Amino acid sequence: MPGLAFAADFDGSQLSAWWGVPFAGILLSIAILPLATPGIWHHHFGKISAAWALAFFIPFALFFGASAASASLVHALLAEYIPFIVLLTALFTVAGGIHIRGNLHGSPALNAGILIIGAVLASFMGTTGASMLMLRPLIRANDNRQHKAHVIVFFIFIVSNAGGSLTPLGDPPLFLGFLKGVDFFWTAQHVFPETLFLIGSLLAIFLVIDTWFFRREGVLRVDPTPDTRRFGFDGAANFGLLGVVVALVLLSGFWKSAVSFNVMGTEVGLPGLVRDLGLIAVTLWSLKITSAQVHSDNQFSWGPMLEVAKLFAGIFLTIIPVIAMLKAGLNGPFAAVVSAVTRADGQPDPMMYFWASGLRSSFLDNAPTYLVFFNTAGGDPAILMTTLAPTLAAISAGAVFMGANSYIGNAPNLMVKAIAEDRGIKMPSFFGYMAWSGAILIPLFVVMSLIWFR
Repeated sequence: MPGLAFAADFDGSQLSAWWGVPFAGILLSIAILPLATPGIWHHHFGKISAAWALAFFIPFALFFGASAASASLVHALLAEYIPFIVLLTALFTVAGGIHIRGNLHGSPALNAGILIIGAVLASFMGTTGASMLMLRPLIRANDNRQHKAHVIVFFIFIVSNAGGSLTPLGDPPLFLGFLKGVDFFWTAQHVFPETLFLIGSLLAIFLVIDTWFFRREGVLRVDPTPDTRRFGFDGAANFGLLGVVVALVLLSGFWKSAVSFNVMGTEVGLPGLVRDLGLIAVTLWSLKITSAQVHSDNQFSWGPMLEVAKLFAGIFLTIIPVIAMLKAGLNGPFAAVVSAVTRADGQPDPMMYFWASGLRSSFLDNAPTYLVFFNTAGGDPAILMTTLAPTLAAISAGAVFMGANSYIGNAPNLMVKAIAEDRGIKMPSFFGYMAWSGAILIPLFVVMSLIWFR
């Protein structure tokens, strides 16, 4: 293979684009294999992720040296992967320990109310946590209706994606930005109007569609899942643990400490270390205090979390040379990508960043997509939060919002689809879902880009 040799200082401008093949390979595997060969993917996704990681790491060690390879591995683990997975695990566990009981009836108003609550919760307990918490009561509420797939589609639009746009807790891309130095409340301050417009528009469209279905079909006379228990929450103590999660993340952002530990060239600060250890403690305590009945009622299992952990281990490793090449800008092998999102005067084009990051997030995972374009725009959080604030807002909005364009754009999308189908709801096919998103989301994104990202 040509152009494999690394420069001594790991200069991205000296690398061949071939170094991006493992990263592209693992993302395309995530996008295609679950649909093309679901049996193979379900049983071997961890091995596939490891194979792509080794496809990068072994040549890296051979051509750049074992010490540099080890240092890069440690940096990817300690600076990004472990904090990322620890937070997701804490949110996933705490949400899985809360069960909403009681009998609900899926009128358009009630469904819209659940969507609103889910959207608000998504920015504080993550799109995955909010989806897992609110999906089951939404399905139970609508189980006596004939047409309900559209309810789940809008749930994916609003709760599994758009609702997570305001804080680093909401969606993995924003947490990666937080780890890179973006202030905790920056996104809420700069993307709130776009979020309000998108969620408000989607709710209005949903009420029109759901009201039409509701009046046309009526409801079944017999409720398939009657629940005579009084409305309430089982495992409510986990709400307190959710508050601890928020406090720990806030603490790590505001607490400045000179204490740090150097691990093979990677600085591990005391605030981040306290945050991660605290999140692990929250996870273990949630498992201890949550009854088996609550986990059973929620059909809680570690399968989705294990899949995310295995896949992102490969993603965070294979993205190392991609980031280096993007940082090289117009001097690197990805100069065409940089040129496409750069105006003639050399300044970044927010509208192009919005669509470029969004379209990639539609079919590839939105967390690495955010990271790629964050670094394409320079990777300096201080500049991106001030001088280039419109660009960072465009990247954030594109990565979070457009993850809703397909089932594979964001991890909760497929999880929601799988749970809905398991409960007997006939969900749209891959392209059927994209017909919904193309007809509803894309026009809204066009309006947003013309208003906020020109």
